Amino acid sequence: MKIAFHGAARTVTGSKHLLTLKTGTKILLDCGLFQGLGKDTDVLNANFGFDAASVDYMILSHAHIDHSGLLPKLVKEGFKGKIFCTPATKDLTEILLEDSAQIQRDDTKFINKRRAKQGLPLYEPLYDLDDAEKVFPLIQTATYNQWTTVCSEAEVMFTDAGHIIGSAAVHLRLKENDKIIQLTFSGDVGRYGDVILCSPHTFPQADYIVIESTYGDKIHDLFSDSLEVFHNWIIKTCVDKKGKLIIPSFSVGRTQELLYFLNEMFNTKQLPHIPVFVDSPLSMEATQVVKSHPENFNNKIQKLLQTDSDPFDFPGLKFIKTVDESKALNDLQQPCIIISASGMADAGRIKHHIANNIDDKKNTILLVGYCEPHSLGGKLMNGVKEVKIYGEYFKVIAEIGTMRSMSAHGDYNDLCQFLSCQNPALVKTLFVVHGEEEVQLEFQKRLEKKNFKDVRVPLLHEEFNLD
Repeated sequence: MKIAFHGAARTVTGSKHLLTLKTGTKILLDCGLFQGLGKDTDVLNANFGFDAASVDYMILSHAHIDHSGLLPKLVKEGFKGKIFCTPATKDLTEILLEDSAQIQRDDTKFINKRRAKQGLPLYEPLYDLDDAEKVFPLIQTATYNQWTTVCSEAEVMFTDAGHIIGSAAVHLRLKENDKIIQLTFSGDVGRYGDVILCSPHTFPQADYIVIESTYGDKIHDLFSDSLEVFHNWIIKTCVDKKGKLIIPSFSVGRTQELLYFLNEMFNTKQLPHIPVFVDSPLSMEATQVVKSHPENFNNKIQKLLQTDSDPFDFPGLKFIKTVDESKALNDLQQPCIIISASGMADAGRIKHHIANNIDDKKNTILLVGYCEPHSLGGKLMNGVKEVKIYGEYFKVIAEIGTMRSMSAHGDYNDLCQFLSCQNPALVKTLFVVHGEEEVQLEFQKRLEKKNFKDVRVPLLHEEFNLD
């Protein structure tokens, strides 16, 4: 048996790990889009590093685009097998892939206008809406904590990873030569004590583990501080400075957390009388999907639902649908909160909100999650004095704030707790993926000190033999 790492190898996006059994059966773990890697992004997304048509089965850990976003391209290039995931992941993946296809279309149209003027050949989008819709009939769902047959050589079980609704760690029982090999892929590991989701679950002893490392060298601020810190930013910006609080936010997970906090502030009479806008059609759809899967909520939210039928809604909240409604927010002079995608501020409507508000010191741009260093959000987080948006340079005059307590990714302690159910002596190899290279290498050293005897940090397209 072999495993090859065709994404999230010494980088934090593009999750793709291909298992090849001795019989030739190929099982792909995730099929993510590379994002935020500058000029290298298009090249990395253009070539899988393997033949899509040769893949027999695909297992999806969760719906985020850096884990699911190349599924339409996989199908477009010949994949016809089953795709296994949880029910909530299926629902989210469908809306996220449709949105991604529209982004591909719009970005390509914009780029091709410029290339046509330069007499350069035109680009083709990675995939279109028809390609995305061809993915959906292939999806087969399985609930948490039950073994499901993939094929005669493999069974899969999902356990809750606590990252977003439906996110899962993937556990495989693989049969080779009358021997069972157990392999676990962490997907993205969430945080213990999340405000909405269950904590990551324990899992069976594995022979091989593939683990993410996004924050493998860091410790987050406490979750318990998030509501207070968020409230302080609202008061400082909207009450004291009478400005706009602009929040780049991932449509899935982070937006719902922010709405939950705002709802809690309203219920406790801490929320000022200011309008709150969620300017992202995708966020609106994702919020509806989250609401439709209350079985994934933790005990605290389950109890809250007995007295508050919708913990993500409150008076003063408005979801923005049309482009005209979105543009109208630029003319709004009163203090308000604008939550808009994307979380790294590299795409979507958030870019025009930042462009229209970054030159006023009354305003705050509040970054509430991970931002790849080369992304617009990452540059703002790192303190640059000038940024380029839509080809135009803007001086950073608005205040830049951060809330590091709200990450959906577990920190070093969370990752170690996730692994604590394992006997390191029985883990033959532990592969570190999904992190910046320096973080992966640091996490590798820390895991070796935890007595994992063989910890590897794969290179892109590197292949390993598994006994």
